[in-house]
Amino acid sequence: MRTAVVLDSNSGLTKEEARKYGMYILPMPFMIDGKEYLDGKDITYEEFLRLQKDGADIVTSQPSPEDVMNMWTELLQEYDSIIHIPMTSGLSGSCDTAIMLSNEDEFNGKVFVVDNKRISITQISAGLDAIALLEDGVQPQRIKEILVEDAGKSGIYVMVSDLKYLKKGGRITPMAAALGSFLKIKPILQIHESKIDAYGKARTFKQAKQIMVDALKKDLIERMDDPMCKDSRMMIAQYDAMDFAKEFAAELEPIYGKVDIVNLSLSVATHIGPGTVAIAAARKSTNG
Repeated sequence: MRTAVVLDSNSGLTKEEARKYGMYILPMPFMIDGKEYLDGKDITYEEFLRLQKDGADIVTSQPSPEDVMNMWTELLQEYDSIIHIPMTSGLSGSCDTAIMLSNEDEFNGKVFVVDNKRISITQISAGLDAIALLEDGVQPQRIKEILVEDAGKSGIYVMVSDLKYLKKGGRITPMAAALGSFLKIKPILQIHESKIDAYGKARTFKQAKQIMVDALKKDLIERMDDPMCKDSRMMIAQYDAMDFAKEFAAELEPIYGKVDIVNLSLSVATHIGPGTVAIAAARKSTNG
């Protein structure tokens, strides 16, 4: 029985990167000045960054039911089943839509939609877990159960350089954005099980880095029961902050081992803006 693993582009993986891992990507749509684009397909990372910095009006959306079903139908010509891991239902309606569509007659029992409260690099980790479990002979329905059971065994922290994008998206009040910009505060956000919460604030990159490292150390102990990250994955995502991300990874690798760096998806970048770095760890899911 052959099973395809599908993530959406909120994971941050391009179509080509996903194929190297043996996965597929459903692109997320967004509007720039009234024109629709598909993440990773119709516009480059560099073009998006330039337009955003120039003040373009960018609004995110979710794939149409037709796009989702067309992708599934195409994959089911080659595969017997699909494990579909969208971004968390707490931050987008695309997960609920996928769950509804999976109950249609042509997909029922063939498409398994996993809502394990992940986004970005923790979403990638869930996809890698699904691939590993399939290689171990675990059935798709059981894989879905395992990934949902392990939803809370992860942590992701995001440093934002400019509050105006969060303000524009209604994530913070105009007063808080104005005060933060005036004081040159770099907020640290936490994303855990569908919630985005303020975690801390820093005045410098160095201070922000330390806050995120300390938070992840705590998660490795309390959420993952894996203090040295031996059975977990640690990853960094960045948007227009590659030098900082590489420096960050270089400091972490002697302690925790390999730390991969990926780009934040353009859909996520819409809401947080350039100069953003996220660090995450997720416990590897196993059958037993």
